[in-house]
Amino acid sequence: MSVSFARPYRFALRSCLLLLLQAPILTSCATTPPAATSATTTPASTRIGANDSYLSHPDAAQFINDMVEKHNLPRNEVSALLAQAKKQQSILDAISRPAEGKPWRDYRPIFLTSSRINGGVDFWNTHATILDDVRAGFGVDPQVIVAIIGVETRYGGNTGSYRVLDALSTLGFDYPKRSEFFRGELEQFMLLVREENVDALTAKGSYAGAMGQGQFIPSSYRQYAVDFDGDGKRDLWGSEHDVLGSVANYLKVHGWELGAPVVARAKVTGTAYKALLEKGTKPHMSASELSKFGVQINSPVSPNTQVALLELDGADGLEQWVVFNNFYVITRYNRSPLYAMSVYQLSEEIKAKR
Repeated sequence: MSVSFARPYRFALRSCLLLLLQAPILTSCATTPPAATSATTTPASTRIGANDSYLSHPDAAQFINDMVEKHNLPRNEVSALLAQAKKQQSILDAISRPAEGKPWRDYRPIFLTSSRINGGVDFWNTHATILDDVRAGFGVDPQVIVAIIGVETRYGGNTGSYRVLDALSTLGFDYPKRSEFFRGELEQFMLLVREENVDALTAKGSYAGAMGQGQFIPSSYRQYAVDFDGDGKRDLWGSEHDVLGSVANYLKVHGWELGAPVVARAKVTGTAYKALLEKGTKPHMSASELSKFGVQINSPVSPNTQVALLELDGADGLEQWVVFNNFYVITRYNRSPLYAMSVYQLSEEIKAKR
């Protein structure tokens, strides 16, 4: 997927606005209102294509006001962007059936495939020099960086087909369950557009508005992306330096420990261990305490190491895993324990085969 960084979105939008002012009957920018008209004063019945855009949404006026007052963005440009944003029912359908809702026995085969393992080996070999530099600069194990990109986008082969503008507007205005979060990401996207000269009308990503090879949502892009190739911009679509450096920086900031364990298989007896499952995957107890709950680790671990316990519904029955800080760090990238486990297991398969 390619995204043009050649011009800021403001120039394209101003061109559309100028056409409308000069020739109101033109339809090439039919959903963009005249620049002098505020979204708070234009009756819905007079807006061109109001039913096809988010400019006529009841919450649009407040969003526009917030962008103007909080970030000093021109009102006409924010309005023009919302006028270009289209509701996508397929996005609402997709977010209602996430893969993370599957049991582990069905989730694992999606990512632990020979093609994804071999693809990871090839990707690592191709970018070995960059990954060595990233390891030295950020202290993050290369196989985990590779696996994250493999899980997210098949090593950059599928970075998403939805316009980010449509995805974030659809979820921000028409998905009440998480509208506040996604409207906040729409806000972050408009700021990112200004900062990185991303073309807001062509930038594409996932149905949830995640972008680039590492699938960063706009707030993460702005906060954690790095310019690792030193060209003055942070390009998470086309620059492998920036992509790999940014994934590593994200993990580093969240506490990744180079060479430290991620998980260890456990054996349980009795039912006392179930109380630990309710505490989540953030390490909260020392490994020496596990035996009190009938949990034994199948590999040597320092007794003072902080751990948590995870249980997965695997193909051969329930699996118990002791998880460490690095596992928790992966869940900061995606909060699903299934995601974190698939990243870990894929990373190990790639490392073993390389």
